[in-house]
Amino acid sequence: MPFTKFTNLDFDQIKIQIKSYLRANSEFKDFDFEGSNFAVLIDTLAYNTYITAFNSNMVVNESFLDSATIRENVVSLARNIGYVPRSRSAAKAQISFSYTTTSTSPTATLQAGLVCIGTVENTNYLFSIPDDITTTIVNGVATFNNIDVFQGTYLRKQFVVDGSLDQRFLLENSFIDSSTIVVKVRGLSDANGLGREYSLANNILNIDATSEVYLIQEVKDERYELLFGDGYFGKKLDNGAVITASYIITDGKDGNGPRLFSYAGRVLDNLGNPIVPSSDVVVTTDISAQNGGDI
Repeated sequence: MPFTKFTNLDFDQIKIQIKSYLRANSEFKDFDFEGSNFAVLIDTLAYNTYITAFNSNMVVNESFLDSATIRENVVSLARNIGYVPRSRSAAKAQISFSYTTTSTSPTATLQAGLVCIGTVENTNYLFSIPDDITTTIVNGVATFNNIDVFQGTYLRKQFVVDGSLDQRFLLENSFIDSSTIVVKVRGLSDANGLGREYSLANNILNIDATSEVYLIQEVKDERYELLFGDGYFGKKLDNGAVITASYIITDGKDGNGPRLFSYAGRVLDNLGNPIVPSSDVVVTTDISAQNGGDI
């Protein structure tokens, strides 16, 4: 006699089905009463079947986009259809300030990274920029107007391409604002510096073997992986090339609100040397921090 197919996740129903099977099998006697020692084994079998059936049901549910509930599974399934979920978004403020200096440099560059510290309700938040900003120095004053600063910590990670490995380029930090990711690649033929900036591709249309592009995909724990071309769709990276990825990790919506900012940045001259201000730098807020959001 074939074993009963269980279609019910109810413990009592599973127990009844086990007893029905045993009644049909003449090898077992005196089990069909609650005082029987065999009843303990029946309860154990029913409980094990119940747990196994429940886990199997959950596993199957997580295998389909329509029924998956765990974020990592939803992200993995969405990846198969080319969808990249939105990341956290950093609160953005707009500020201006003047930088007085005795430097003879014709230009001043506000270095990517920390620029100022915002305060709201006795809590301090870091605000950074993802790219360098350069302006001219006129009569000893470098003026930075309407600068967009993003709440969060600026980080940088480098990879060296090794063509002999099945290499992955993972950004190990969670809570990255993907809109602040900047990727530069220094090939073997490039001079000093970080190399050429690659652009983010949202699809593979209009991309050829020479396109300097990259893609991103979310992996475990809200981290991101960088993907590069294979020589057909997008330029293939040279063995030994250096990838530099910079980005901002943010507190999301918690960073909304600061309107008072104090300067904490770093300014360089045209030769890359630090410029020391000859007076205190006063930051003027054009737009308070807003539009930060969580996933």
